[in-house]
Amino acid sequence: MDVRVLPSGRTTKVARIVTEDGDLDEAVAGQSVTLTFADEVDCSRGDVIAAGHNPPEVADQFEATIVWMDEHEMLPGRGYWMKLGTQTVTATVQQPKYEVNVNTLEHLAAKTLELNGIGVAEIATDREIVFEPYAVENGSPNRALGGFILIDKLTNATVAAGMLHFALRRSLNIHRQHLDVSRETHATLKGQKPAVLWFTGLSGSGKSTIANLVEKKLVALGRHTFLLDGDNVRHGLNRDLGFTDTDRIENIRRVGEVARLMTDAGLIVMTAFISPFRAERELVRKMLPEGEFIEVFVDTPLADAEQRDPKGLYAKARAGEIKNFTGIDSPYEEPDDAEITIDTTAISADDAATTIIDELRKRGRL
Repeated sequence: MDVRVLPSGRTTKVARIVTEDGDLDEAVAGQSVTLTFADEVDCSRGDVIAAGHNPPEVADQFEATIVWMDEHEMLPGRGYWMKLGTQTVTATVQQPKYEVNVNTLEHLAAKTLELNGIGVAEIATDREIVFEPYAVENGSPNRALGGFILIDKLTNATVAAGMLHFALRRSLNIHRQHLDVSRETHATLKGQKPAVLWFTGLSGSGKSTIANLVEKKLVALGRHTFLLDGDNVRHGLNRDLGFTDTDRIENIRRVGEVARLMTDAGLIVMTAFISPFRAERELVRKMLPEGEFIEVFVDTPLADAEQRDPKGLYAKARAGEIKNFTGIDSPYEEPDDAEITIDTTAISADDAATTIIDELRKRGRL
């Protein structure tokens, strides 16, 4: 009988069922066995071997019921680890379609879920996973491929449990297109190694100034670059976003995707964004190959940044005219281990740019 290995979709046959005591004709749940395929088909941890004629579904966008179990509210758009069976992927949860009143089962409007909240929301994963709906008609629930948990990436705490309903149609209608010109080819044509220099720090720390100087020095060296600045991006791509935690998360996700595409084109990309949350900076890091994401922490004390206040934003925030301002009434999470740290109270912006160029050389990016 043909079997199908998912999510790749390759078909083959089981040639042998191997155990320490010899080969078996069949195996049942609970036995420890090794399967040998008739063909060379890759099958690694998280993959599913299923009957060839009736395999489970494969998708990367779903509707699900979520039970929130953490004292901190759910942040739509934040990346969490999602464990479903033996599969572990990054999942982002969108704003709930509705929350369920556990007493009346009434559907209530909700922007997030708090402790013990139950709601229905859409989930997207960073790659396709194998699943089956949790609720099976005329049968028992499919816990193995329909039930999941969400884990906070920073604390490793389980923050939610859930049940998958179905794959979204848009997920099933979209397939990755193979391209013959690779990112390596793009980089070779430009004679450089792509990278993302991710400048993070408080407003007024000097991120944009230093990033601009770094780009000028790279261009003088004949490198192909692009600078994504926080304010400039909000005039176009992210003009629909505000400054709530949820909007800040989406702001960084979009910028991360753009930066990734630019590295695919072989560019050295600089981004100057406050990007206040470690989780989202880590999300962007995971989008890129090892070594291409270089976090530059522009370390400026709040008092110094506020004293500079080149745009008058801190004064407005202190006066209550601006809400959710980082450092005043919204937190900034400093990097734990940035590749480059710049102390702007100790060196000038030009010296900082030179330091960053020197570090790029040490890392073999120039």
